[in-house]
Amino acid sequence: MNNLFRALPAVDGLLQGLQEDEDLGALPRAMLRDLVNEFLDVCREEIKSGAITDPGDLDWTKLGPRLIAFVRLKSRPHFRRVLNATGVVIHTNLGRSLLAESATRAVQDACRNYSNLEFSLETGKRGSRYSHVEDLLCRLTGAEAGLVVNNNAAAVLLVLDTLAKGREVIVSRGQLVEIGGSFRIPEVMAKSGAVLREVGATNRTHLHDYESAVGEDTAALLKVHTSNYRIIGFHKEVPLEELVRLGENHGLPVIEDMGSGNLFDFNAAGHSFMHEPTVQQVIKAGASVVSFSGDKLLGGPQAGIILGRREYIDKIKKNPLNRALRIDKMTLAALESTLRLYLDMDRAEEEIPTLNMICAGKADLKRKARRLQRLIQKKIGGQKVNTAIMQGSSRVGGGAFPEQDLPTYMLGLRPKDMGISELKDGLLRCDPPLVGRVEEDWFCLDVRTLQEEEFSLVVQSLRQAMLDLD
Repeated sequence: MNNLFRALPAVDGLLQGLQEDEDLGALPRAMLRDLVNEFLDVCREEIKSGAITDPGDLDWTKLGPRLIAFVRLKSRPHFRRVLNATGVVIHTNLGRSLLAESATRAVQDACRNYSNLEFSLETGKRGSRYSHVEDLLCRLTGAEAGLVVNNNAAAVLLVLDTLAKGREVIVSRGQLVEIGGSFRIPEVMAKSGAVLREVGATNRTHLHDYESAVGEDTAALLKVHTSNYRIIGFHKEVPLEELVRLGENHGLPVIEDMGSGNLFDFNAAGHSFMHEPTVQQVIKAGASVVSFSGDKLLGGPQAGIILGRREYIDKIKKNPLNRALRIDKMTLAALESTLRLYLDMDRAEEEIPTLNMICAGKADLKRKARRLQRLIQKKIGGQKVNTAIMQGSSRVGGGAFPEQDLPTYMLGLRPKDMGISELKDGLLRCDPPLVGRVEEDWFCLDVRTLQEEEFSLVVQSLRQAMLDLD
């Protein structure tokens, strides 16, 4: 054993070997040294356990390939690309909405160059970062004014802190929702300093419930769109138009938290989904202030968009908390580019990945699944894995259309030399990782959320998971 320990190569010698690898040689030397030491610790444990008994196993010809594979695995970024074959379009855990090509180019330009982030090219003096998107938002929705913060929870917090701090806000019990990560409307409201005044019952709230609760301490009426769940059966909620009239009678603003938000009318575009109100409709109905996400149904970057009447938006802009919640240049660049696509709704549906995936038709999805099947059969072979075209259901995700199934086609995989669970776990360790779902003892790839240019990567990940069939 002592002879084996002495036969272990020196750190500097292994580093020299790694430097000759084109990809690994570009890694920071300090990182390489740490990984080499970690690898040598593994070798020492193998010597102790008897896994290594021949000094010849410790020369570069034998040890080098193992070291290179070890360093490649350990040096991968922790935050990296994932292939989404789950069929959930706005997958919260996998990064939510994909950006349009024009938006990614805009982000790259914003990162690589100086910009007029807060500089007026008309006056040559300091400008407002909101100006880059405010006019576009107002043009698209009919709102008088707007601003953008870093997410919708922040937007709700900022609105309530500005308009209702220390006073009551009336909300229906059926709308006290919890969003992902256990964030709840009552808790956000408490942080803002507003006082929650619940009215109605869980399943039924009437206009008179709101009216009876209005008093001297009332600051606003709040309507929360329950985009992440539905109450069905014996159920009633007060339409926004009636709340607006009540607010006007008492001089109170009506705030609507739309959650996912939506600028695209799916029904008008010929897609028979359950009704999801658009921001345009909510503004037209008279809401004083509206907030919603930028990275859900809108299909843009993470952001919280606040729109409404100028008298309220101007107050919100002046809140010192606004600076702590403001968005950066990359978000602004991506958001402006995404919003410009909405000036032509047909173009928006075609170029914004979220809309394009949601609206994909069954015939196109079936053809797409068949192309993936042919590629896998050609590159991997039927002797290693059974494949089957299967019908199934996709989901919008992100809390939108919670009861709406999207008919889809999937490619089912059943390896002949390993179990489904083993394949599923192995694909998570691949580069890139591939996430799908298991149905009826098949590992299913829902092609709705796979881009065709990703098909070669799907094959690559399957090869890795199935022990490199080359």
